[in-house]
Amino acid sequence: MANNRKKGITLLKILFSFVLLYFVFTKIQFKEVWDILKGSNLGYLFIALLFFILSKVLSAFRLNLYIHQINIFLTQLSNLKLYLLGMFYNLFLPGGIGGDAYKGYVLKRKYEVKTKSVVSILVLDRLNGLLLIFVISCMLALFLDEGRLQPYKLLFGIAIGLSILIFWLFNKRFFSFVYPVFWKSLGYSALVQLAQLVSVLFILQALDVQGDNIAYLFIFLISSIVSVLPLTIGGIGSREVVFYYGALWLGLGENTSVSISMLFFLITAVVSLFGIAYHFRKPELKETIA
Repeated sequence: MANNRKKGITLLKILFSFVLLYFVFTKIQFKEVWDILKGSNLGYLFIALLFFILSKVLSAFRLNLYIHQINIFLTQLSNLKLYLLGMFYNLFLPGGIGGDAYKGYVLKRKYEVKTKSVVSILVLDRLNGLLLIFVISCMLALFLDEGRLQPYKLLFGIAIGLSILIFWLFNKRFFSFVYPVFWKSLGYSALVQLAQLVSVLFILQALDVQGDNIAYLFIFLISSIVSVLPLTIGGIGSREVVFYYGALWLGLGENTSVSISMLFFLITAVVSLFGIAYHFRKPELKETIA
């Protein structure tokens, strides 16, 4: 029964992804998008790929900070392998176990830690990343040349400090066992998002986009928040919708905007696909000295 329910939810996500993609491609010129993609500079795309990989390595390091706090001292290499396998499961096996769930299952089975502890670090790791996306989004909003945002720019500034304060109090009050790595994990999250923003900047260079960099980066960060919602498969469709409407709102090229989204997804898929190696030969988890 539970298995049928999971398959039903997965099918709905796939259908919703296709509906969103269909909607977007009825609003833009697919031929123009295809021409934009074909004309992209492969050299810049390769650099974008490298910065995306760097962002995922940093993200894995951040997760390992949390894992160490529950007395599982994975080596960085073991953690990277497990993280890459999780990326593969999240994107290519939507009907099976999710990447985060699989990582939690492996840690729980091998090290016999409390389920609550494993779930806590996985959720906090996600929230940490989302916090920095929100903070940097607010920072970029302060520099957007958009008249409708002018009355709210003071609120954006307040939201930056307030969101960090609330997350700090939340960690200190309810998750004291991971509190010692709070600022270090936040630093990793900042580096993760900066690496991804640089990746997007090189995608813009690959498409020869002139100007409006801040606006495109802002849309990208908003799409990253939306893509986390468990409504589609790997954020497919939802990210493109955000890029499309973001372009309309900020007066950018819709076709170019959707092309950026598609290239970023392609980079994500290429990197995630390498995790298939650890699907057939599960990574051996090794520990370092505490």
